[in-house]
Amino acid sequence: MPEPAVPPTPPVPLSALLAREDLALRRIAGPADADTVIHWAHTSEMADPFPYLLGGELLLTAGVHVPEAAGSGTYFDDYVSRIVAAGGAALGFGLAPVHDTVPRALVAACDAYGLPLLEVPPQTTFSGVARAVWQLMAQARHTELRRVTEAQQSLAAAASRPDPVPAVLRQLAQRVGGWAVLYGPEGAVIGEAGRSVPGAAVRAALAELAGVVRPVVPTAGGEPARQPSGPHTPTYPQPTSTATGPDPARPTGGPQTTRPATGSHPARATTGAQTTRPTGAPGAARAGSRGVAGQTARVEAPRPGAGAPATPSSASDTIAGTHLSAYALGSGQGFVLGVAAARRDSGDHTIASVAAVLLSLLTGEHQSGSGAARSSALVRMLLGAEPEAVAPLLGAEHWLVVHGSPDTQPCDPVAASALGAALGSPLVDLAPDVVRVLAPADREPAPQPGWTLGVSAPATAPDWPAADTQAARALSRARATRTPLFRHGTQRPALADLLAPDEAQAHARDLLAPLTAPLTETLRTWLSLHGSWDRTAVALSVHRNTVRQRIARCSALLETDLDDPDVRMELWFALRRIEP
Repeated sequence: MPEPAVPPTPPVPLSALLAREDLALRRIAGPADADTVIHWAHTSEMADPFPYLLGGELLLTAGVHVPEAAGSGTYFDDYVSRIVAAGGAALGFGLAPVHDTVPRALVAACDAYGLPLLEVPPQTTFSGVARAVWQLMAQARHTELRRVTEAQQSLAAAASRPDPVPAVLRQLAQRVGGWAVLYGPEGAVIGEAGRSVPGAAVRAALAELAGVVRPVVPTAGGEPARQPSGPHTPTYPQPTSTATGPDPARPTGGPQTTRPATGSHPARATTGAQTTRPTGAPGAARAGSRGVAGQTARVEAPRPGAGAPATPSSASDTIAGTHLSAYALGSGQGFVLGVAAARRDSGDHTIASVAAVLLSLLTGEHQSGSGAARSSALVRMLLGAEPEAVAPLLGAEHWLVVHGSPDTQPCDPVAASALGAALGSPLVDLAPDVVRVLAPADREPAPQPGWTLGVSAPATAPDWPAADTQAARALSRARATRTPLFRHGTQRPALADLLAPDEAQAHARDLLAPLTAPLTETLRTWLSLHGSWDRTAVALSVHRNTVRQRIARCSALLETDLDDPDVRMELWFALRRIEP
């Protein structure tokens, strides 16, 4: 049976049409399948309507074509079999003026071939049935558009969160009522979301489907090679193009690559140039043709490539009653979005495509500067060049070092890259507990939702290590004061500047000599927070009793009273003199 060439509107459940009291339609034969849908209504009195059907129709007839002796032969069997072969969804038989009742042989034939048969009463016109179908389609289209619009808004809001990739996956899984997963270039699971995780067989099938859409990359020898989706690297033969048509015997084995026709419904197969991968090809084990263990597979919209096998941008499959979909992200780095759901509603493909676009932006490299220049700077530093020698390649003279701590730990690489993009720099370092960003100083950093930031003073390349220390201390102060962003203060003229720097530093070292490095840092933080035990403990990530013990130890080693404001002032002066 050929695939129906459906219009760009959602289908109408046959049950919804039967529920219309004004039509008074009655099912008298065929399966009572709740999944039966209608794409349009068509009236024909031809004895063989096959050449005039596209598939998915509710075919309406008054039986004008039925000969008088039809009940004693095979007329109705032949008639119904041709409708089924053409992809017809249901048959409506109108009573009067030709027939007072539906022929029994027609009822038996519809039961035998599994075609729903509806009795159309005399007061219901075929035009009225067609109008009802289009009314229900308009309602379904409106519902679908509203659902897709709401999903787009929620996905966009999720992409702006501090953890954009997990948030988008959670929102997608919620909208389609299933499981969403992001695969990395090597096939590893980067993130997943969903109320229930599917079984191992479904997960394996989805991972294999992801391998079908993963981009082909050139190998060292110049031959195209598909990026791996698991422990093995499957190879795919060059697909061969075949024409489609209404012939019910057209080949269907294996995943199918379809280039959608203009205006086709995004979630359904369409007519057009079609390529068929042989059943024996890798990846086709669970992607059989219709009727094989109830499994179907389709691969849509191949991306053309010079000298390489066409790689589709999306693929779908069904296994164990679970609908699978895979979408190659547009970043071209091998990321793939996978979706598994118990049902596939109208609009799900559009919603998943929006999520794929957002994830493509989130996983793509942020190109605020020249990638070649950054690569050159890295190579030169690895070969021994000083930072000040390679800094001009990065395009700015003064830089800021920003330390960021996410509200939700741990921080993933994509969230770190998103922070760098928000700060206007691709130079991001993801450490175990903090993200460091080297950003141009000509752009003022702003607080970022979901992050606590510490910002250094502007610095040139030789002073980057000192700026890194400033950013670390600013982050500690921001955490202690629960401030989303704290910036290291700029130097202003002060009384301390009247002293010779060498003499001031020598005095500071002598004064603080009895203290170890941890005690010095604790004293510095405690004084900067005006002697607050709680905020100092938060800034240093220690218990408040530990802070009390260290400050008491400082007071004993320095042999001074730290409650005296003059002592505090002198110690603060000394600590400022020995800052890196």
